[in-house]
Amino acid sequence: MERRKFIAILGGSAIWPVAARAQTPGRTYRIGYLTFSSSRQSSFYALLDELRLAGFIEGQNLTVLDDGFGIVENELAAAAAALVKASPDAIFASGFVLAKAVQSPTKAIPILVLSEDLLAEGLTSSLARPDRNITGISLLSPELAGKRQDLMIEAVPGGRRMATLADANTTAPQQLKTLRDAASARGIELAIFTIRTPEDIVPAMDEIKASGAAAINVLASPLLFANRRLIIERTRELRLPAVYGKSNSNQMYDSKSS
Repeated sequence: MERRKFIAILGGSAIWPVAARAQTPGRTYRIGYLTFSSSRQSSFYALLDELRLAGFIEGQNLTVLDDGFGIVENELAAAAAALVKASPDAIFASGFVLAKAVQSPTKAIPILVLSEDLLAEGLTSSLARPDRNITGISLLSPELAGKRQDLMIEAVPGGRRMATLADANTTAPQQLKTLRDAASARGIELAIFTIRTPEDIVPAMDEIKASGAAAINVLASPLLFANRRLIIERTRELRLPAVYGKSNSNQMYDSKSS
């Protein structure tokens, strides 16, 4: 993700209160972070770096509420409610599932989300003029994911079973269904494997190999992009042809492992 795009969303929209932008002298601002990851990811460090440039410095006039890290899926609703009850100035949610969970208990606290398509996921009705308490960045990668899947199928003729590796934090179920339907129309069985944390990546890829998949389509997400070296090395070790999506721009890079 480009840092200045990230902070532009934060500073130029409803995600950060006007009072915060004015930086009331002596006040400490508080942000909440809701994620399945047990630790801070690169996107969050980018946010803190740019906030620092804007004058909001963790440990001085900015506090991060850490209770939203490492959320367990079946405790998501309770964790979201607890974060809202803490009344932070703004909340960052790393994916549409988390954004929906935290949007439910509050219509007032600004929420920033990094997801595939805020409009398609029903999180807002306008990107240019958000009409709710939520805004953020749409990766808009579903169409590119389908094109990469087509390239993958053509690159591995004869392969009747393919796999997709997706980040469940940011990839909407509808996108996965679309990919599966498109593969089925071409006579390909598509197996979907999802991860939520970096620790899930290697086991998921081992399962992909064991499933008999002829190739793998790694979808775009900040988590998968941040761990791209691990993924590429593992596909090489498993001798799996692969195609990859790059999450921090509309560009795409493809690589086949032999």
